[in-house]
Amino acid sequence: MIDLDHPPVPLLGFAAFSGTGKTTLLTQLIPLLNGRGLRVGVIKHSHHAFEIDKPGKDSYALRAAGASPVMLSSNQRRAIITEWDEPREPRLADELALFDRTAVDLILVEGFKQEAFPKIELHRPALGRPLLFPEDARIIAIATDTPLLPEPPIPRLDLNRPDRIAAFICREILHVIECGL
Repeated sequence: MIDLDHPPVPLLGFAAFSGTGKTTLLTQLIPLLNGRGLRVGVIKHSHHAFEIDKPGKDSYALRAAGASPVMLSSNQRRAIITEWDEPREPRLADELALFDRTAVDLILVEGFKQEAFPKIELHRPALGRPLLFPEDARIIAIATDTPLLPEPPIPRLDLNRPDRIAAFICREILHVIECGL
């Protein structure tokens, strides 16, 4: 089992209520971090059933026939599809144990907000949702699109400045002043 307090690769989560813009921010951050020379992996938690396979494909037919897991490999990518006997909520440590950490410098996690590991909270006051940080000591910063009153006791980042969030990640998670120098 992976120890979330001492992961083998630096780990940072992004926690927020649905509709706050977690995926949007990650799609902006990843190219910025890649541009600084970092290899970034992502684990995304979904609350919905999803399909990455489709009828008519061999891998779909193999899975429908009862194979689990099914690994689909090519010279460009690999996917592993595992069916659970009973629906169950995934645990981040279990997912990390299966994640190939040999080719990444940083793992960003979208979701898993109930788990204890370092996270940046995304907060948009206009959505009318409460802050998560008072109840989660593992939230290390809040990225928001407007000032917060009162000012939080943890760093406040500008949600509309992914470049500054990337710099924060380099400094606070990777412990370097500037990535990729």
